Amino acid sequence: MKLFSTLLLLVCISSVYGCATVTRGTSDVLVVESEPPGAEVEIQPANHHCKTPCSVKLKRKLEQVVTIRRESFEPVEVRVIPQVVGAGAAGMAGNVILGGLIGAAVDAGSGAMKDLKPNPVKVTMVASKPAQTTEPVVPASTIPVAAPADTSVSTQAISAGG
Repeated sequence: MKLFSTLLLLVCISSVYGCATVTRGTSDVLVVESEPPGAEVEIQPANHHCKTPCSVKLKRKLEQVVTIRRESFEPVEVRVIPQVVGAGAAGMAGNVILGGLIGAAVDAGSGAMKDLKPNPVKVTMVASKPAQTTEPVVPASTIPVAAPADTSVSTQAISAGG
């Protein structure tokens, strides 16, 4: 009878909570690094902001867009997506083995069987091209041209002196 009570308790617990939800949780820590460090990081839709290198706790089930900016460098945007991983699949298998269909639904809904990928987000920033200053182009017809110097000898001056 004691064995039956223990088994019944185990089945009840596994049906209320998902194995992956209990063992892994519903959040993951995303690490963001850049070369050079000190870049501004914006993570949406989580609405997190930090400077590299940084770590941010995010929900496992949501796709995120990480935008990394630094003055004089091109901005970088990285999509971080939730993917089922080995540990999450093992948690789901625990649900199936113990007969916890409710637990399987909890894990699927909470994202506990997923990890955020790529993690860590590592980027090497590329220097932006310097802004080119363009001087206004003046059409050739409007550029003033100096008249050529008069180098001819006056015939009157020669004949007057002779």
